[in-house]
Amino acid sequence: MDFALDETQTEIAALAAKVLGSPDDPWRALAASGLLALALPPELEGDGLGVAEVAQVLTEVGRAAAPVPAYPALALGVLPIESLGTPAQRAELLPPVAAGDALLTAALHEPSAPLVAEPAATARPRDGKWLVSGVKTAVPYAGGATRILTPVSTAHGSAVYLVDPRADGVTLVPTPTSAGTPEFTVCLDDVAVEETDLLFDRGAVAALHRFALAGALALGDGLLAGALALTVKHVGERTQFGRPLSAFQAVAGQIADVYVAARTVHLAVTSAVWRLASGLDADAELDVAAYWFAAQAPQALATCHHLHGGVGVDETYPLHRYSSAVKDLGRALGGAAHRLGRLGERVAG
Repeated sequence: MDFALDETQTEIAALAAKVLGSPDDPWRALAASGLLALALPPELEGDGLGVAEVAQVLTEVGRAAAPVPAYPALALGVLPIESLGTPAQRAELLPPVAAGDALLTAALHEPSAPLVAEPAATARPRDGKWLVSGVKTAVPYAGGATRILTPVSTAHGSAVYLVDPRADGVTLVPTPTSAGTPEFTVCLDDVAVEETDLLFDRGAVAALHRFALAGALALGDGLLAGALALTVKHVGERTQFGRPLSAFQAVAGQIADVYVAARTVHLAVTSAVWRLASGLDADAELDVAAYWFAAQAPQALATCHHLHGGVGVDETYPLHRYSSAVKDLGRALGGAAHRLGRLGERVAG
């Protein structure tokens, strides 16, 4: 078990950090640098890489708190379609995302049911097609997506369909987020989809959830690291009574608490992503990492705001980008109580 980044992953992280630190449009810059094409197969002019490499991009997006749709496009779209989709689905949907010209997303949640394993949404056959009905909540960037990966229940179990958000029977209701990023409740009323819109895999819903968790956690790891770095810089430069704030024992103790939280989350996320990338059973590690993030990240960001003093409540200050994104991400994971309940269910067998 070696969690150290290999040469390729190290270069990807460095390139992503450089691109996101430039004044250019960060989304177009990510596409132009090839970082959105990492997981595409070589026949589609991709690099044939996987979740471990994509995680490095998402971590750097989080570290910069960059306002780009990398999480839905890559973790909810490219990774699951590359893994579960047919060659025709990959050829149609993935190259436009890699070029920065299109988006993909997934409808993982239902009312009061985050990351639902047995969806209440259904798909039933009629006249050679499938009719999808149900309500999905907190779907990021649904309004601008080419397709929404939509878990449903059928007479034979669960499945994932590729739903066009512009199809007849689809209603998109905008919902607010802390960070202001686009998010929607998606209402599906007998939306007709073809057999070719099915992701052919018996465990498609579970696989989609794994990619979603891994991507969210990689993004969250970067958010915590970025907020910590910003706060360390502030307390090192801000003086009080002729001394930098970092020289005061109370401040040093609080920043140490944030450091411990960030490093604990980082280790848990690294372990989970490593197992998933290695083809091992990563479900327990993903659940552990999701709980640690949902439980520790909001408290750590609150401490960062406190250590910034008055500037910490200024909405134009960069720290708000981190704390708002952490709030949205924690909600997407279901919150600390939900994640603890999932761990309890796992321990109970």
